[in-house]
Amino acid sequence: VGDGAPTGNYGYSNSGYSVYEEENERLTESLRTKVSAIKSLSIEIGTEVKNQNKMLSEMDNDFDSTGGLLGATMGRLRILSRGSQTKLLCYMMLFALFVFFVIYWIIKLR
Repeated sequence: VGDGAPTGNYGYSNSGYSVYEEENERLTESLRTKVSAIKSLSIEIGTEVKNQNKMLSEMDNDFDSTGGLLGATMGRLRILSRGSQTKLLCYMMLFALFVFFVIYWIIKLR
């Protein structure tokens, strides 16, 4: 071996080597803790994304059914508008009269 170098520890003193080893272990444990926290956070994000995608899918289905209902209503309005204009005008006048009486009745009860 070399001139005056101890044969068992390759030139490192025991106290200095153990200090670096302890610091390395401490940093390794710190890194392990951070990786664990990031892992749990990413799992929670994945779960939230799945829930949000499910909610968006349900909302899309609801909008589709509402669009179908609105389309059917518009079709009925087109059929109604194709009828005679006097009949439509009569229905509108009766509706307005009904609304007027309901509002009058509500105001009178106060």
